[in-house]
Parts: sequence; C-alpha cells; structure tokens
Amino acid sequence: MPIYEYRCHDCGHLAEQLRSMSDADKPVLCEVCQSQDTSRVQSIFSANSGGAAASPACEMGPMGGGCCGGGACGL
Repeated sequence: MPIYEYRCHDCGHLAEQLRSMSDADKPVLCEVCQSQDTSRVQSIFSANSGGAAASPACEMGPMGGGCCGGGACGL
C-alpha cells in the first residue's frame, strides 16, 4: 500500500497515511484538530544516487538518456 500525504484545511497540519489506492482521495481525520476537512496533497519524492551513477545515464542516447534533457543540467 502506498503512503499519501494529507493537509488539514482547518489547522494546516500535514500528515502521512498508508492507504489503498482506491481510498487515496477520500478525506482522513486530522490527528491534531480531529477535522475531516482534509485533502490529499502532492508528495515530494527524492532519491539520491550519490552522484556517480548520474553521469553515465546522462550520456546514453541522443537526448541524454532522459537524465536532464540533452545535458541542460551540465552533466
């Protein structure tokens, strides 16, 4: 099951919940103020490869292999 993030419209609290994809857009109960006026927000995802693995991937293919669109990032 994926983890989703939800923001409370009453107090602004941001919470994570493990939920099925079919329930992802249903409101959740705010842990802080107990409001049900919540909505799912776009999560920020980050991955760190250590930098060394990014260069060879950028050199693959005529457009940079999908790394940063033809070397626009300077790699």
